[in-house]
Amino acid sequence: MGTEIIKNKEVTWKLLDVNVYGTVTAPTDKEVHSAVVFVAGSGPTDRNWCSPLLPGTNGSAKLLAEALATKGFVTLRYDKVASGPHVRENIPKLIGKISMQSHIEELRGAVETIVAEKNVNKEHLFALTNSEGAIHAVNYQLKASSTPFKGLVLTGAPGRAVGELARSQIFDQIEHLPNAELIMKPYDDAIADFLANKPMTKDASLPEGIKMLLSSLESPANLPFSRELWTYRLSEYIAKVNEPLLVVIGKKDIQVDWKIDGKILENATAQKTAVSFGYAENANHVLKHEVTSREALNAQFVSLHYNAPDTELDLEAANAIYDWLKKQTQK
Repeated sequence: MGTEIIKNKEVTWKLLDVNVYGTVTAPTDKEVHSAVVFVAGSGPTDRNWCSPLLPGTNGSAKLLAEALATKGFVTLRYDKVASGPHVRENIPKLIGKISMQSHIEELRGAVETIVAEKNVNKEHLFALTNSEGAIHAVNYQLKASSTPFKGLVLTGAPGRAVGELARSQIFDQIEHLPNAELIMKPYDDAIADFLANKPMTKDASLPEGIKMLLSSLESPANLPFSRELWTYRLSEYIAKVNEPLLVVIGKKDIQVDWKIDGKILENATAQKTAVSFGYAENANHVLKHEVTSREALNAQFVSLHYNAPDTELDLEAANAIYDWLKKQTQK
């Protein structure tokens, strides 16, 4: 057997009196390397960018981390405190404590953990995010007093407010129904109550999936974070980041629209010279290669295939990320 060129190591740190668990994937040599911290997307998404809400364990973060490690980067990916195998024991301790600030503290713990590795050049530290993770990395960057990122890669990043994006995703799933707008009216009313700190009234006519979403928003385990998140516009904050940025949105992404959200983020950073955009032709939301036409994709199909065992990283998207990271390390 050949000599292994990368290795994995389990790491942990504390947040809100619970343990955060992660994996450092690194080259096996003794050299000092640039490093990348992965920041996962929304919901109970774990270190590999897998979720109990979606079938499959072939997560994009694990594939990307291993690929980057073979190219000379030390990587760290972690289970958010409300995800992964320890979620059941953690949730009771987190009620009312999850917030935008707690996500920043969680990421700060990741940064402190990776820069403590002997083979890491802390002057060459980067973030690689997916979806909601872009929000937390940008928030961290704007508040970082000691160890900021040298640059950030934001994949599947939302340009619209999170609540606006969620409404669009819901409507896309029901717009074929003759009463689609009538269905959205009680949804909009419930969200208005939610944002006004009032108890939500869930109309009996709403589809079960929408009622479940509304219930999750006002669940004590998700507050106050869900209210903070719903009105957050990444476009208002990304323009304040001075470090280099790469935004990657796949043209097969049905959660974020490369034309709509990409344009909003392009406009927000138009005065910035160190911002690059990449729109991979066949990448989906989690940077997997998708051969199905964009018009034929729907939420049920993509959720079943995000982490399927036969899915692979989209090479155009993955190479864009690697080439950009390599360029930044040479500065």
